[in-house]
Amino acid sequence: MRPPSGLVPRNRRIAGARSLIPLCLAIGSHAWADAGPPFLTNDPGTPGNANWEINLSSAETVSRDAGVYQLPQIDLNYGVGDRVQLTAEAPYVLAAAGDGPTESGWGNAFLGVKWRFLDQGDSGWQVSTFPQYETGLSLADQSRGLGAPGPRLLLPLEVAHALGPFSVNLEAGTFVPFRGPSERIVGLVVGRAVGPRLEWDVELYDDRAREEPSPQTTLDVGGRYELRPGILALFMAGRGLGGLGEERPQFMGFLGVQILLSDYGRRWRTQP
Repeated sequence: MRPPSGLVPRNRRIAGARSLIPLCLAIGSHAWADAGPPFLTNDPGTPGNANWEINLSSAETVSRDAGVYQLPQIDLNYGVGDRVQLTAEAPYVLAAAGDGPTESGWGNAFLGVKWRFLDQGDSGWQVSTFPQYETGLSLADQSRGLGAPGPRLLLPLEVAHALGPFSVNLEAGTFVPFRGPSERIVGLVVGRAVGPRLEWDVELYDDRAREEPSPQTTLDVGGRYELRPGILALFMAGRGLGGLGEERPQFMGFLGVQILLSDYGRRWRTQP
């Protein structure tokens, strides 16, 4: 899941504001109450061998003087074995700043490979790495507020562990640009299943670019609801806690659907 290219996390810019809805990738394949869409933080989960996870969504980030919308955001994930995931993600961006016209076009795309190299089961530790390549945009598209210059690499580490009925997910990483300053991210998601179909989670996310005077910190609440086996509704809403006033997100939201395909859509099983 990635953000409207331009208000906060992961250093996407729109009319001088940082991008804030890095929509992440890949709900965990083991249990509910994981990171991944609709959250900014990723988790160690993968779809499973020869399984697909498809996230189709809309996302928005609104600051005092700018609004960035991803409609749609397309996130495709495919399992190679039980511990590896291939990812491709691309958003179509609508960007509005002040009284200027609304600009539109394709934003920064992401290609990545996740590897869960430690897996102690649902009640134990799970750890993965998820390197991703972010494509760059032309000078014309950057000036229109559709995304960042790029290209650059994201090198993160994801950790998950169950604490009683709660699931705790942590991601920390750094963006390594081909040119320009670096950037680091830290995200924490804590949640639990509420009944057989509903999950609620709380996320705290912090993003700091080297040249920025202060980090961009956001707090959000969201969850997942199983509409039917293999199809989940995704939702999230939050706002910024820190950062420059004019760039601080006053609202960030995510609404989408997740489609899990295994044996033609029958992989997903809810908890009893």
